[in-house]
Amino acid sequence: MTETTIDDGDRVPVLLEARDVSFEYQPGRQLLEHWSAQFPAGTMTAITGPSGRGKSTLLYLLGLMLHPTGGDILVDGVPIGSRRDSDRSHLRAHRFGFVFQDSALDATRSVLDNVTETALYRGIARKDAAASALHLLDRFGVDVSPHRKPGQVSGGQAQRIALCRALLNEPAILLADEPTGNLDPATADIVVAALQEHARAGAAVIVVTHSPDVAAASDREIEL
Repeated sequence: MTETTIDDGDRVPVLLEARDVSFEYQPGRQLLEHWSAQFPAGTMTAITGPSGRGKSTLLYLLGLMLHPTGGDILVDGVPIGSRRDSDRSHLRAHRFGFVFQDSALDATRSVLDNVTETALYRGIARKDAAASALHLLDRFGVDVSPHRKPGQVSGGQAQRIALCRALLNEPAILLADEPTGNLDPATADIVVAALQEHARAGAAVIVVTHSPDVAAASDREIEL
């Protein structure tokens, strides 16, 4: 696995890397061109820049949900470009967590089922996944019945539920797209503190944000 040196001089593993990545939606419409960056364990990185520069698209490329039109994404030092879709799905389930801008909860399923669904993909027993989910919901103050549907909770609660879902598997790589964009300051502070704590535990946390406060709370900032 590739390593890099961080500010204090320590060598740490690079969990995720974009190497010379380009992406275009259609010929002549280039969003990213020969873009490279490394995301080491134990760091929280803010990706900033004006709207339309491809920040969310970059997050989907890093999360293996889009294929770059040039270059490659490396996970744990291994190039992913030639991998089958089933292999990419397996990596997403086992190494990644995602917090989407609009929480992306399934309106037809309960709060508890929304949190536990990714754990079940990994073969974790439903009872164990539920116990972990209830612990996280309590930790982040989601004071609603776990049997409610997402349409019966507030926007701030929905985003904290999405955070619980992302953290349930203790992912080595956590990607968040504007996770505080629609939150009140108190709820935003809870989300940012959780992302910082997860990075301190050894994960690579990458946050797309327009918020100067979130960028300031990160270990480093990359502007597109």
